[in-house]
Amino acid sequence: MPLRFTIKGTHMSHIASSTFPNTSLWQRIKQNRWAYVFISPFYILFAVFGLVPLVLSLWMSLTRWKGIGPMEYAGFINFTLIPKDKLFWQSMLNGVYMAILHIPILLFLALVLAVILSSGRVKGFQFFRTIIFLPYITNMAAAGFTFAILLEQNSGLVNSALRLIGVPGIPWLETEWWARISLTLLIIWAWLGYDMVIMLAGLQTIPKDLTEAAMVDGATPVQAFFYVTVPLMRPVILFLTITSTMGSFNLFTEVFALTNTGPAGATMTPVIRIFNVAFESYQFGYASALGYVFFAIIFAISMLQLRLNRERD
Repeated sequence: MPLRFTIKGTHMSHIASSTFPNTSLWQRIKQNRWAYVFISPFYILFAVFGLVPLVLSLWMSLTRWKGIGPMEYAGFINFTLIPKDKLFWQSMLNGVYMAILHIPILLFLALVLAVILSSGRVKGFQFFRTIIFLPYITNMAAAGFTFAILLEQNSGLVNSALRLIGVPGIPWLETEWWARISLTLLIIWAWLGYDMVIMLAGLQTIPKDLTEAAMVDGATPVQAFFYVTVPLMRPVILFLTITSTMGSFNLFTEVFALTNTGPAGATMTPVIRIFNVAFESYQFGYASALGYVFFAIIFAISMLQLRLNRERD
């Protein structure tokens, strides 16, 4: 008897076991062979481009290898070198700085814009949503170079405009903190539209009756925003906080295009440090070990954020 499929949430194995109660696992797989054929491309691609590199890099982290020639087994020596790697820990600290600088501003602006656009009082909602989202799909390398030209200390358009109003030029890309602020501006410009769209989706799940009830009870629009909208948007804000935190440590194209990790490595991120170790120093084993330690740290930070949110709830 042919097997019937459903899309209403019933698990395929449950259907198979109920349809063929006395068949073995292999027989059930054979009966459902076409279903497995149709879903196989995902698992094949995941195995080739995900699972195999993951296992290979784990083995590589236990070796010394320069990309050519045989791998020399080294045990956990690569991992013992990481605590002494000042550049790696400086890059982790840079990631913390970038997260602190841009995440609060980015999420606040994204939520405010989402509330304004979803209020129904803005004409041309789709136009403004598209304009704000456009930087997200812009080539980041081109955007970084453009920002570098605009923020150039002597002849950049931004400093030229500041001098016209009597403000001395700012060394946007020449000092450590101003370089981080410049990178923050680029990140906010590039990711504001994406975060705003996610916020808009979250706002669709909030009944407007709650905000209207608060307004009827005497709350101002600002009070309704902070005491009704923001608490109900906490799951969305948490999601964006976690992804933005991970993104702060994974910055790559933005840094190369705008600051080239300078000055003095002030904008180097862990991903760039791992890249340099692998493809400039050709220490693929040590780079793999750095990658696993970096993953463990980011995973721990994400779990800590989730736990703090549960405790607050």
